[in-house]
Amino acid sequence: MKQRIAICLIFALLLTFLCACNGGSADHGASVGRTSFESGKGGEPENNNTPVAGEESGDIDMGIKQTGWTEAVPAKYTQTAAEQGTVVRLDYESEDYVRDGSPITKTAYVYTPYGYNEDDAETRYNILYLMHGWGGHAGEYFDFTATKNMFDNLIANGDIPPIIIVSATFYNENSSTDFSSSIEEFRVFHQDFENHLMPAVEGRFHTYAASATPEDLKASRDHRAFGGFSLGSVTTWLQFCYDYDYIHYFLPMSGSCWYYGTYGDFRFEDNVDFIEQLVKDENLDERGYFIYHAVGTEDAVKSQSIGMAEEMLSRDIFTPDHYVFYQKDGGYHDMGAVQEYLYNALPLFFQDAE
Repeated sequence: MKQRIAICLIFALLLTFLCACNGGSADHGASVGRTSFESGKGGEPENNNTPVAGEESGDIDMGIKQTGWTEAVPAKYTQTAAEQGTVVRLDYESEDYVRDGSPITKTAYVYTPYGYNEDDAETRYNILYLMHGWGGHAGEYFDFTATKNMFDNLIANGDIPPIIIVSATFYNENSSTDFSSSIEEFRVFHQDFENHLMPAVEGRFHTYAASATPEDLKASRDHRAFGGFSLGSVTTWLQFCYDYDYIHYFLPMSGSCWYYGTYGDFRFEDNVDFIEQLVKDENLDERGYFIYHAVGTEDAVKSQSIGMAEEMLSRDIFTPDHYVFYQKDGGYHDMGAVQEYLYNALPLFFQDAE
């Protein structure tokens, strides 16, 4: 039995790799639950409870429906902007949480917007942390010139306020990047985030945190977002589960929550039960949170996102001002889709904060 499961897993991962590299159309798994999300873009994905965001809540009106289709990134947004942000490397001290807790040095790359002045401590910035997928690395989001250009143009055109963006990693110098080891690494990343990465970044760069203490970082949660793609999307869901005190906005891109279960054993109901109870126990409806969940219709592993979305949308507690699910028509498991998700989601972030 274990051998058969391993063979199936390897086959599924190969399909994902081929689709990401070659734009293939292989689809991993059958549709989950309702089939409305599996159709083409003939109309909005069907959902029996899709009021305009904000209609049923006292929170800010997000101005979009709970389910829908992403809009393509305009070509001009991927061109070099006249006003360009800067990317710098940041090395910081952490611990090897997977192994023996020994001291390690980790790396992240930090984007600061055009006009950022390290000597100007009065001007404060919202911050977005981004996580790569399986086998990725720190700074990966800035390796793609079009994505970095898009950040510049979103700011220059006034679609989003000037923002600091961190491209981090759950790997370290001792890590193996095989699939099972990668799961071990991202499951403990929240400890690195809380104790090391966030204090290192926000102790140096001018965010809304008055200092890098846990108290000040929690007090500035409305100015902080976290997103990720593929295994980075799974990491994003776990950030919600562990770090809701620090983060208000979440962008899981092509992936579901694995608080319970793992790849192939997604346990949607158990995970959404946990999230629902967390929202109630921690009074998150009142404190505020927003999740923009996205996947492509041709994504090789879309079934886990669709299963997660259908379970979330079946619960009345997840109103449109707290959770939305959007798809990219024809989108694959690749950075082209990620750019589109970022383009559509970021203008919705930090509205409560502003």
